[in-house]
Amino acid sequence: MKTTFIPALNKSISQIGLGCVTFGREIDDLSSYAIMDYAFDKGVTLFDTAAVYSAGLSEEIVEKWFEKNNGKTDSIALSTKILPPFEKGKLTLSIEQSLTRTKQQTIDILFVHSWYQSIEDAEVLQELNELLLCGKIRAIGVSNFNAKQLQSILDIQLRNNFIPVSFVQNNHNIAISDVDDSLLQLCEKFAINIITYSPLGAGFLTGKYRNAVNPGVRFEIIPGHKDIYFNEEAWRRLDILVGLADAKGKSSIELALAWALGFHKATSVLVGCRSIHHLDQALAALSVDAEEIFKALPMAIAH
Repeated sequence: MKTTFIPALNKSISQIGLGCVTFGREIDDLSSYAIMDYAFDKGVTLFDTAAVYSAGLSEEIVEKWFEKNNGKTDSIALSTKILPPFEKGKLTLSIEQSLTRTKQQTIDILFVHSWYQSIEDAEVLQELNELLLCGKIRAIGVSNFNAKQLQSILDIQLRNNFIPVSFVQNNHNIAISDVDDSLLQLCEKFAINIITYSPLGAGFLTGKYRNAVNPGVRFEIIPGHKDIYFNEEAWRRLDILVGLADAKGKSSIELALAWALGFHKATSVLVGCRSIHHLDQALAALSVDAEEIFKALPMAIAH
């Protein structure tokens, strides 16, 4: 699996990253440990969690696995996220809480989980910078930001000689993408690493929601996914994907994963798993030639 060395972390990030959103929400501790064991053995070096995932339980499950594997996990880059509102003092409190839950001295990448007006406050960004300088975090990232929002943050950071954002984490899949040309150009200009998530569109691209949303599935747990994916254009693109998969004798899952992993401008693609099988599907997709899929389904941009 391809890796990218990140100087700020002094670590390499794997092409597939492990999204820990399911831990404690859809799967229990033991299942989570098994997935992390398998991912580690297969060379996955990015574990991504968030304070909001299962109200902090995901971070705690990751910590327990790190503790069980003490001495073996130095190569893993751990990222987490904090939610708005962003106020002076709140950032430090939030990262201290994440450090406590993960029992780490340093978080490799701290993501601002979503844009909020107060993130444009120079004092708030100064606090983020101080967290970097004192070693609480190694890099700053933003998640679910568009190009205009990212540019506003960079402008303030550069004007104040703060260490700038070095990661962007956005939704990117065949059905919908929050990675547009303007964001790509900005990331290239400032050497910002792109991490994408939801390569299967929270399960939408499996086709399982065509007839119904059954109890216990992702779209039932988080109904807001329907607002993102249940639209005419996304259904149209799913139909094209299924037709292409049928013609090639492959599954829509395999082609959707290959499409996401074939996006060469992404440093890593986060894969959220409920079983080892889900991770195996992503690993197998690394060997699929995505060129024909890209021709049939060029990037879709969120509206």
